[in-house]
Amino acid sequence: MLTAGNCYTYKPNPFTHMDTSKMPNLPNQLSDRFIQFIEQQHMFFVATAAPDGQVNLSPKGLDTLRVLSPERIVWLSLSGSGNETAAHLREANRITMMFCAFEGRPMILRVYGTAATYHPRDAQWAEFSGLFPKLGGSRQIYDVSINAIQTSCGSGIPYYDFRGPRGETELEPFYDKMGEEGVQAYWARKNQVSIDGKPTGIFPAGHKLETTP
Repeated sequence: MLTAGNCYTYKPNPFTHMDTSKMPNLPNQLSDRFIQFIEQQHMFFVATAAPDGQVNLSPKGLDTLRVLSPERIVWLSLSGSGNETAAHLREANRITMMFCAFEGRPMILRVYGTAATYHPRDAQWAEFSGLFPKLGGSRQIYDVSINAIQTSCGSGIPYYDFRGPRGETELEPFYDKMGEEGVQAYWARKNQVSIDGKPTGIFPAGHKLETTP
């Protein structure tokens, strides 16, 4: 039985594409308790990897995640200096999301799945963007289909007090000041390829690569 006190560690083969037949008998749906736990968190973590190159792990914050059903999560990716998640998913459609309890009862919740990537140019953007507040620099929406869920005890995670978000006063004004054209130029400089040189799909095929600072 999967409980918050279960410290079993599952190590999937990093080069398989979510072959669930090789996984332990893990649940593939979020319980009401897990959904409530996710909705209480102020941040979450996302990990992806292509078949070769670097593994990426990113913390995410602000009001950028929605649980649509026990088997589905969507989250909004804001602009940043890297665009690793998008590049990795183009080559290996697998994603791990992690949620940690920094207060109260300890628990680490990992969600394994696959993800569809939607850009502002895609028809699905209009369907999902209304789920989130309007945030400057909004870049992609990831639609995650859950394949497996696993918890571990989390007792080694320290307590932290939440003092407030920084994105509303630091990140958001940065992109709001750029404006839409400025954000597009920033994407052209920073977001077209990963640190391993893999394309991210931030622009449609045929878009001219901008190399000037």
